[in-house]
Amino acid sequence: MEDTRNLVDEYKGMTNEQVFDALSKKRNELEVAIENVSHDFNIGTIVRNANSFNASKVHIIGKKKYNRRGAMCTDKYLEIYHWINWEDFVQDQRKRGREMVAIENNTPRAKGLFDKKFISKTTLIFGSESDGITPELLEAVDDVRLIESFGSTRSVNVGVAGGIAMYEWARQCAIGRGSKN
Repeated sequence: MEDTRNLVDEYKGMTNEQVFDALSKKRNELEVAIENVSHDFNIGTIVRNANSFNASKVHIIGKKKYNRRGAMCTDKYLEIYHWINWEDFVQDQRKRGREMVAIENNTPRAKGLFDKKFISKTTLIFGSESDGITPELLEAVDDVRLIESFGSTRSVNVGVAGGIAMYEWARQCAIGRGSKN
């Protein structure tokens, strides 16, 4: 029987658990967090992006429920943690020595992504499409970056922003350093 899942050939024919275990052996140090203040299809896209970059963890802050269609079942291959509130999430990040970088354009604190120098132990934080990241969480993060826009719209879609920011982290911290994914 042909394996029709959207997997690279290396993982075809494996069970979901076997794929998870194989990926776990070579996870990147990148973590991704989404503050889910609304039920958002884009969260699934960010989860799918996190799988593509083999992030070590995905954190959902706030509402646990999200539209999983965008994830295309990739959530089965990731460690996903749920935090009821942003305070507990921030405490966990600080305890583990992680740099928290919010991707948000709706604050004067934001600087361009183009000149960010990432460290390996980074957690990228995204908000929901309509509401963004709450002011309280924005105040608690270490850095805020925006993705520069050149057209008439104020910003790119949050799912697209997730892919751009994760790629920039990977370009600096994973590509060429033995990480295949």
